[in-house]
Amino acid sequence: MAKKVLLAGESWMSYTTHVKGFDSFYTSVYETGEKYIKRAFEEGGYEFTFLPNHLATEEFPFSLEELKQYDLIILSDIGANTLLLPGATFTRSEIMPNRCNLLRDYVLDGGALLMVGGYLTFSGVDAKGKWQDTAVQEVLPVQVLATDDRMEHCEGVRPVSVKEHAIFEGLEKTWPRVLGYNKTILKPEAELLATVCDDPFIALGEYGKGRSAVFTTDCAPHWAPPEFCEWKDYNRLFQNLARWLTKEA
Repeated sequence: MAKKVLLAGESWMSYTTHVKGFDSFYTSVYETGEKYIKRAFEEGGYEFTFLPNHLATEEFPFSLEELKQYDLIILSDIGANTLLLPGATFTRSEIMPNRCNLLRDYVLDGGALLMVGGYLTFSGVDAKGKWQDTAVQEVLPVQVLATDDRMEHCEGVRPVSVKEHAIFEGLEKTWPRVLGYNKTILKPEAELLATVCDDPFIALGEYGKGRSAVFTTDCAPHWAPPEFCEWKDYNRLFQNLARWLTKEA
C-alpha cells in the first residue's frame, strides 16, 4: 500500500491595483506552488494530498487520529495562525483543538514531519510565520528565530552537503543555487546534512517515536529558481527525505 503524504500550504491569492492616469482597475489571481514537490512524491509512488492555505484553516486535521492517516506531513509556506485560528475560534470564540500541539504529539507518537522554507514557514516575513511560539518547535531539529528570518540572495547561493548520508544517495555533488532561505539555529541533538551560507539547509531530528526534518528554502519559485526545481536530482532528494522520515531507509 502506498504511503500517504499531506502537504499543507503552498498557495496564495494576489489582488492588484492598476492605475493608468485618471483610471484604475483591479485584478486578482489564485496561484499554487505544489507542482514540483507533488511530482517528486507521486513519481516516488506516494499517495499525495494537497491542502492549500485557504482550505487548511478548516480542513487540516483536528484530531490525532486524523493526522495518523498520513505517513508524512509537510508544512510549506503556511503560517502557524492558519492552524491556530480556525473560524470557530476567530469569529465565535469557541474552544477548539490546538493543531500545533497535535502535530507535536503526532511526531512523538511515530509520525513524520517536514518543514519546507518560505515567507510563512519558520518565522518568515515580519516574523509572521510564528512557528517558534508553538509546540511544533519542540519537534523540529532547528530553533526558529523570533525575528524575520529571511535571508535574501538575489545573486544566488549554493547549498553544500557537509556529511555523507543515505538521503544524498545517487545525488550529484554540486547543488543548484537558491535565491534565499530561512535562517535557523541547529539544535544540539540534531543531525546537520547540508548548509547554505553556513546556516542549516537540511537537518534531521528524532523525537519520541517519530522523525522530523527541515529544508530551509522553497520547494518552488520564488527562492527555488528553475535551475533548482528542474534539477535532475530534485525528485530523488525529496523521495530520499521521505524514505528516511518514514523509516523506509
